This record gives sequence, structure tokens and C-alpha cells, in this order.
Amino acid sequence: MIILTGGAGMIGSLIAWHLNTYLNVTDIVIVDELNDSLKEKNFAKRKILEFVEKENLFDYLKDQKKIDAIIHMGAISSTTENNFNKLLFDNIRCSQKLWSFCAEKKIPFIYASSAATYGGGENGYEDFSKLNELSPLNAYGYSKHFFDCWVESQVLTKQKIPPQWCGLKFFNVYGPNEYHKGRMASVVLHAFNQFQKENEIRLFKSMHPKYKDGMQLRDFIYVKDAVKCVMYLLNNNQINGLFNIGTGKAQTFYNLAEAVVKNLNVTNSVIKFIAMPLDLENKYQYFTQANINKLREANYKDNFMNLEQGVTDYLQNYLLKKDRHA
Repeated sequence: MIILTGGAGMIGSLIAWHLNTYLNVTDIVIVDELNDSLKEKNFAKRKILEFVEKENLFDYLKDQKKIDAIIHMGAISSTTENNFNKLLFDNIRCSQKLWSFCAEKKIPFIYASSAATYGGGENGYEDFSKLNELSPLNAYGYSKHFFDCWVESQVLTKQKIPPQWCGLKFFNVYGPNEYHKGRMASVVLHAFNQFQKENEIRLFKSMHPKYKDGMQLRDFIYVKDAVKCVMYLLNNNQINGLFNIGTGKAQTFYNLAEAVVKNLNVTNSVIKFIAMPLDLENKYQYFTQANINKLREANYKDNFMNLEQGVTDYLQNYLLKKDRHA
């Protein structure tokens, strides 16, 4: 049995999709909070063993005899969330309890960290960086960073730890089943929706002298590629540590818009630039690029889709279909 928290979210539901589709695994327990009808559709096609409300998770775990792994994707993922009490409970305390449970019961534990822990990238994007040198730009990033540091302290002080543990620093993930995310959805989805409604695609103007409008860079990773990394680590239980989950190659937001435009069979003239929202001005990353040497050294050999490939799969097989869910 696999316990999958956040299984109604984008990455979580695609993990369930991968388990069903490629591995024929159905003994999955999805744990989530169904506060949006769109999240229900994210796992409606999945063959699973059980759905457990997030608030009932630890009561449920008490009665389980055989758990093969816990994949912990559940969290508050909004980069604009400023209620740290909520972040403390959801992103830190819950993760600590799950870690301790896995350590006690000897269960492999894979959890979602975030590239937001790197802050503005002043110290690079290396998953072998000293954690105490990182300065996240927002409360969400700090909550993920805090848990990474707590995990490190558990390992270094030789506390009881899970038999396998991997923290995954996801970069800019996009793809199907992100429709519930609102403002936090990928720029790919926003660009598609903007064109459908207003026949234009809007990108933020740059506030940085080194970057022209649309030339801000991100390490965009298609959700199916991100999930393949999760599955690889889970299936190689001798691997432990923090890992960047990105492509290792940054591309511009303009590249992204061009990929959307190409799939919509329109010209680049529909791409417009707008002012950046005030609440993002001082918390905006102009460049992210995952160093994935550590993942490669762990013998992960698969290639990653570039933006044109990922956006094409997303639009042609999901966004332009009547049923957009994986």
C-alpha cells in the first residue's frame, strides 16, 4: 500500500496516474482536502484503495499493518500565503509527524520540498548547498526550508530516520490537473486561458536591468517528467537525500508563450507585456535553473521534455480536449 498525501493536487494526482497507467499499481490511499470540485476530478479516473480526508490521516495510519511507502506531496503551496500559523501546521508539523511515523515503522518517505527554498538564487541552485546559507523570499519557501533543515538535523544527530528518505526540490512544474490552483497555476495555463478569453497572452514586464521583458528565465519541468523522477527514487530505495527536480536548463517566459502560440496556430503578435503586481516585485525570481548533477549521479538517465515538447503534450492531449484531466 502507498499513502499519497496531496493526491488530489497536480503532482500527487499525476503520481497516482503514473502508478495506475505504467505500473498497474492500485493499492493507493489518497489523502487530501477536497475544498474545490476541480480537485475531485483530478483523481476521478484513478483506481485507488481508499480516500482519506487530511484531518483523519493519523487516525487512519494507526490501524494500517502494511505500508510500502508514504509519498508526501500535501502542503499549502501558495507563494503568497502569509498566515504562518497555517504554514506551520500544514507544511512543517504534519511533515514532522509523518517523518517520525515512517522512522518508527521503517517506511520509505518521499516528500515535496521546493525550489522556493533557494530564494533569489544568490547562492545558486545546488541541492548540495549548505542549507544555512539559503534565504527564501516568502513564507511558503521558508516553511519548506525549515523542514529541510529539520530533516538534516535529524540525520546529523543520528536520530531514528526512515529507511529511505528523499526531499524533492521541485522547480516550475506545469501540466494537466493544475486547474484548481487559481493564481498559483503555471504560466502555460494562464497563457492558454488568456488567449481563449481575450485573444492575447500576457507576460510580466521585467523590473530588473539585466533582463528584458519576457526574458526572465525559469527551469520549467513538465509534470510527467517530474513524476518519473519521483518514481525512480521510490524504486531505488538505497537512495537518500535532497534532490533538485528540474530539467537543468532554464528557458524564458517568451519561449513558453511561443510554444503556446505555436499550438494555437496564431502569431507571436498576441504576446503582450503587463506591469508586475506590487506584491511580487520584491519576491520575484528572475532566474532559476536546477543543478541536477546529484540526480544524474544517482543514475537517473531519462531525458526531460523542453518547453515546446511539454507544452505541445499539455495542449494537444489535455487543454484542447473536452476532458482536460489525466
